[in-house]
Amino acid sequence: MTSFADGLVAANADAWAAATTHRFTRELADDTLAGDVWRNYLIQDYAFVETLTSLCGYAVARAPTMAEKTRFSGFLSVLTGAEDAFFKRAFAAADVPEDDWAGAADSDVTAAFKALFADAWAGSYSDILSVFLPVEWVYLTWATDQQGKKPRPAYEEWILLHNDPGFRDFVMFMKAGLDREGAALDGDARARSEALFRRACELEVMFFDHCYGA
Repeated sequence: MTSFADGLVAANADAWAAATTHRFTRELADDTLAGDVWRNYLIQDYAFVETLTSLCGYAVARAPTMAEKTRFSGFLSVLTGAEDAFFKRAFAAADVPEDDWAGAADSDVTAAFKALFADAWAGSYSDILSVFLPVEWVYLTWATDQQGKKPRPAYEEWILLHNDPGFRDFVMFMKAGLDREGAALDGDARARSEALFRRACELEVMFFDHCYGA
């Protein structure tokens, strides 16, 4: 039987495929990604990750067990530690001045992501998982597909961060959580989870598109 989370991916197959095989992910791995596209991505993704960190904090608060709180706490440390350090190195390597990334204005897509996250953390634990899981699962999927590629160091590190065994385990932990929570949902709660997941997938595609000025 198809799990709840797998069913959400199947129901959003077009957006899922568009996000996980996007031109951005292929050009990144092939080392053909234009510098201006990479800089646009870094600036907006850093703003995105700041809000993702807040979402992770809400997940710690809403998680029903200490074991789950501990898993989210561990990922919170990754976001504020290794991932934040990556961005600082990547900005320097791409010659992005601090004035350009510190407090940069949100793009329309980044603002939409922030609104989606705010909507989710105002709801239930399943709501949080319904947006947290797809944004990380999309990255695990494309980075796994591109593993073994050897682009320039910053590009390669970004791929490796998202096909690392620890990251994979965290994504599968969230998937198991949404499968469990989703199985108990019905009516409006189920429809809300489906809508949140769908919107997250759509925004992932739009985010990559926007880096090209689309």
